[in-house]
Amino acid sequence: MTRDSQVAFSYDEAFSRNLGWVTQAEQELLRTKRVAIAGLGGVGGVHLLTLARMGIGKAHLADFDTFDLANFNRQTGATVSNIGQPKIDVLARMARDINPELELRLFPQGVTSSNIEAFLADVDIYIDGLDFFAFEARERVFAACFAAGIPATTVAPLGMGAALLNFMPNRMSFERYFRLKDVPEAEKQVRFLVGLSPSMLQRGYLADPRSVDFAARRGPSTGIACQLCAGIAATQALKILLNRGRVDAAPVGLHFDAYRGALRRTWRPWGNRNPIQVIAVAIARRQIATMQRSKPEDGSWM
Repeated sequence: MTRDSQVAFSYDEAFSRNLGWVTQAEQELLRTKRVAIAGLGGVGGVHLLTLARMGIGKAHLADFDTFDLANFNRQTGATVSNIGQPKIDVLARMARDINPELELRLFPQGVTSSNIEAFLADVDIYIDGLDFFAFEARERVFAACFAAGIPATTVAPLGMGAALLNFMPNRMSFERYFRLKDVPEAEKQVRFLVGLSPSMLQRGYLADPRSVDFAARRGPSTGIACQLCAGIAATQALKILLNRGRVDAAPVGLHFDAYRGALRRTWRPWGNRNPIQVIAVAIARRQIATMQRSKPEDGSWM
């Protein structure tokens, strides 16, 4: 067989090495499952490819952005040849290269109020890949998932680790946990960060605080964290879709930090209303305000 010859695709052979960790019947079940991913940047793109390698058979994808140089350190699909190309087209092509039978529905406008019903139609699980600062879209999607009884998972890349929260049907909702409704964006940023990471394992090794600029919606991120997020998110998806084993849901969270070699399982009844969380949010609010005040008026750092 020559290098350029065509190889007939076989789903069974392509995903046969999953067997053992899943049964043949479970692999066939994954083939029928439909996932939705909004945001195909740092975590969303690698979420998609990891799920494709699990043999997931159907996916709804939403993203309106294009690749540029600032994406290279962490985003799957960010290469010189893909600069300026829509992320959704690049990732769809990469996923179909893994599984040509993968059924995709693309939403190149992102998730909007007009297409969210179609985006979540017949979906078995939603996996969050939205930018940290995309609060309007994130609140909309999680609220719609909760109303429709769709399991929803978010895994945040923090430093060189990943923080997990699952929002399951008939359990605590995203809004009840984070309490983001009707508060200014600056307050949403603080509540979301502390809610994602009650243990704040990443805080102790931030090498240059000048890189964090919440006012400009900018912060550091690593490919290390994004890869960890994908493994955790795909594991949660497998357990939820196959109904295998315990699935922790908010207000229980999990944070693994590879840099510190630390794992924390957190429990915050009432979410950000929990007294411990109220104190943590207040401390984070002051720390962020101090960092913003220390930034020179011309926008530069000394």
